[in-house]
Amino acid sequence: MFKKSKQNLSNDNSFLTILKQSFQIRKGPFPWNKAVGAAISAGFPVIIGLIFGQLHLGLLGAIGSFSYLYTFNEPYAQRAKKIFFVVIGISLSVALGTLLSPYPILIIFTVGLIGAAATFIFGVLKIPGPAAIFFVLSFLMTTGMTIDPSSAPIRTTVVFASGCFAWIVSMIGWFRNPHNPEIKTLKEVYLSLAEFSEAIGNDNINNARQRAVNALKESEETILTGYIPWKNSFFFNRLVLLNEQANKLFLEMLELCSNKNTKLPKEFGELIRTLYTGIELVDSDVIKLNPISSELDKNYHKFLEIIYDIEAIINIPLEYIGHSIKISKPSLKMKLIKACNRDSMVFVNAVRFGFILSISTIIAFKFSFTRPYWITLSCASVMLGSTILSTFHRSIQRSCGTIAGIIIALVIFKLQPQGFMIVIINMCLTALTELFIAKNYALAAIFITPNALLIAETSTQIHNVSYFAAARITDIFIGSVIGLIGTYIIGRRSASSRLPDLMVKLIRSQARVLVRLASKAKENNDNTEWIKEKMKINLMNFKMAYNTALGEIPNDEKMLQMMWPAVFSLEHISYILEYGYIANGSLKISDENLAQLLLVFETMATAIEQRLPVQPKKVPIMEELPKICKEINILQEALSIK
Repeated sequence: MFKKSKQNLSNDNSFLTILKQSFQIRKGPFPWNKAVGAAISAGFPVIIGLIFGQLHLGLLGAIGSFSYLYTFNEPYAQRAKKIFFVVIGISLSVALGTLLSPYPILIIFTVGLIGAAATFIFGVLKIPGPAAIFFVLSFLMTTGMTIDPSSAPIRTTVVFASGCFAWIVSMIGWFRNPHNPEIKTLKEVYLSLAEFSEAIGNDNINNARQRAVNALKESEETILTGYIPWKNSFFFNRLVLLNEQANKLFLEMLELCSNKNTKLPKEFGELIRTLYTGIELVDSDVIKLNPISSELDKNYHKFLEIIYDIEAIINIPLEYIGHSIKISKPSLKMKLIKACNRDSMVFVNAVRFGFILSISTIIAFKFSFTRPYWITLSCASVMLGSTILSTFHRSIQRSCGTIAGIIIALVIFKLQPQGFMIVIINMCLTALTELFIAKNYALAAIFITPNALLIAETSTQIHNVSYFAAARITDIFIGSVIGLIGTYIIGRRSASSRLPDLMVKLIRSQARVLVRLASKAKENNDNTEWIKEKMKINLMNFKMAYNTALGEIPNDEKMLQMMWPAVFSLEHISYILEYGYIANGSLKISDENLAQLLLVFETMATAIEQRLPVQPKKVPIMEELPKICKEINILQEALSIK
């Protein structure tokens, strides 16, 4: 199944298709709240600079406002920590850029180190957002300023202060609704469960099941990151209980699906949607479920029992829930250690990112370009794509958007804005960037370019406008080409070549989880958690490699499409193990049944290692774990294809 294919670039990856995909507008609402917050964060330090007659320091402070751009729909407990550390990182980048500006060799080494470190940390912790780009930008912009290492303290202080203001802006929503991110994520879970209930027995059940699994995993991550051991609100504890019940409800629906394989009564979807509306209710409000006929109650007793438990959790006064809920968080140390190996796509991408950044900086200094940091910035921007295909998309978007942005920048500089006009322009461009980056990066680049130039060049008198424009376009083009070529040479087959080994690791870690659970050693829960985390990390590495392989040019599209059922089954087995059995701490299974399952797991792993099709060994549906047995048979069938 994993034998290398010499398949040429498919029609789906033709240049015209890639070009069309590059300018495709994503659906969804405009992020108005984030756009306004970003504009306020960017404009405030410039206003302060104007008031005190230090416009150049105000514009420097706008670099600190980039911290706000890392704000997403995460719990405020996580956001507070994340944005604060981003502020620290950007401030240190400015300090290093100022101190190292006289030393090109150190700049080359440091920019690669900053890019690699930020990419690695954001990847391991699965933090959404621009990752390394603004740390690299902050470092490089200060290396391009007037060389004055003695100004490092004042520059760092100004950037840190403006970053702290951006932190305050990012946390304003906490006063209005401190658990809004968790509520939003949990509502998505119950909506997906309702859709899954309605899809059982239909042709689209696999898609609905996958959406439910993804929603449940995202909810679990959100709850974990929002948990504060020393300060739990009653409302947060209710959300934790609702999340646990959602997992139970999903597992019960899987049971019904595997046993009956017929459509569930339509009333079940309506019941779940009613629960969905009650997730954010406060003490004074309650929900009331429609009555169910006694016949349904008899046939679906366990399902309805979970439904009524959820209703009770929603309707019970919050003070009765209390503070007693405890959550076991995964080990950050283990995540970082496990990610530091050649099979980890996070580690590979981080090293590649840092290395190519350093190469682009060498080229920029070697040929003495005007403001050489624009080359490295462009290289970093296009490499935010995790695959060669996404990098190609971003290089096209970056180039086209930058050309349009240069025209806007020329108009702005021709007008020679002064004072508060600079503030207004800066805030408008920042807001427009945040509005359109959710739609298409090319549109966002139209506003990113003049804004970055405004910050970097306002204090510089531009006499030759045409030369200025040509230099910027040249830098952007060269940086994009370096990023594209570097990604192609280093990473064009890095993901697909790792897929077999990563699949083997995942299968064997799932087998180890079964062995651990069957041992019934409840006195050592930490060991169970450790094995669970290893399985989750292996699943993350495998899925990341698979998704990256889909964007390789060329790729074996036929093989990857045939592989999708196996990816789906492996993820599903991991989910069932984690939430169906690990949560209970043990698994009652006979030695004979366990030995049969372990033999099947090892047979699959060995066949994949030897690049051979799997010879299916039919697993009987065992009473102890019917869902896993069914999924293992499906997985074997998927892996048996040559």
